[in-house]
Amino acid sequence: MLRYFRARQAKLTPLLLLSPALLTMLFVVGIPMVFSFYTSLTPYRLTRPETIETFIGLRNYTRLLSDEAFWIAFGRTILFLAIALNVEFLLGLGIALLINRITWGQRTLRTIMMFPMMFSPILVGFQFKFIFNDNIGILNNALQSLGLADQAIPWLVDGKLAMFSIIFAEVWMSTSVFAILLLAGLFAMPRDPLEAAKVDGCNPWQVFRHIMLPFIMPFAFIAMTIRSLDVARAYDIVAVMTDGGPAGRTELLWTLIARMGYENARMGQANAMAYISTILSIAFTYYFFTKLVAARRFMGGAE
Repeated sequence: MLRYFRARQAKLTPLLLLSPALLTMLFVVGIPMVFSFYTSLTPYRLTRPETIETFIGLRNYTRLLSDEAFWIAFGRTILFLAIALNVEFLLGLGIALLINRITWGQRTLRTIMMFPMMFSPILVGFQFKFIFNDNIGILNNALQSLGLADQAIPWLVDGKLAMFSIIFAEVWMSTSVFAILLLAGLFAMPRDPLEAAKVDGCNPWQVFRHIMLPFIMPFAFIAMTIRSLDVARAYDIVAVMTDGGPAGRTELLWTLIARMGYENARMGQANAMAYISTILSIAFTYYFFTKLVAARRFMGGAE
């Protein structure tokens, strides 16, 4: 009997230790998610609280199928995510390769490289909003002083230039995530295959293409998984720099959701959009996770 109670206590102890964290997750994450999903099945408006009691099923979701503004923002978000991730990967790879070859001051460079990711997205948004301002912006003043531009360039007023400016700010802030993880992969790489490739007469491009790149790709897919969640939820930088303008040309899913929920007070419709956006984030995360698993299997087979 004593042995039974001891075994029972051993099983219950981890659950008791985890209970504060589980309760916190329940109240902070679980209950709000259930409530928001329920409101997405209602015509809930902030200005009419009684509408939360009206159940309309999937009508909010089916209504989005014919909502042109939603699908334009959806496609723009995917394009924004794809461009940002690819540019961040290429720049991060280049920075990691350069730092890996440096023998003096490498720790200092690694520390400096982490600075951009330490700033909050709101602060980065205000910083680049000032840089790209067409009247008092540092960039326009520099271009005009150097004689490279005759007049002020409307970086945040022209639709295409505004999207470029937002992507530039996003890339500046988050390239270090790729650089740090890829640099960790380069540090973990065994030297024997590199030495063997050099002995066999491989040139630097062949060494990089067939040995280094396959080894560090799992680290790249980890970074892409992390960043896909962040970029798919991009709101702060866009809201600060352009607020979705001009004329909705930089409207992404989360700025559209915020506008629908708080400016138009249609919280039920906004929550339906949010859950579709969450599915998009999960889809990108799953895609990069499968790529990560495939890359690790490839490396395991190569070993």
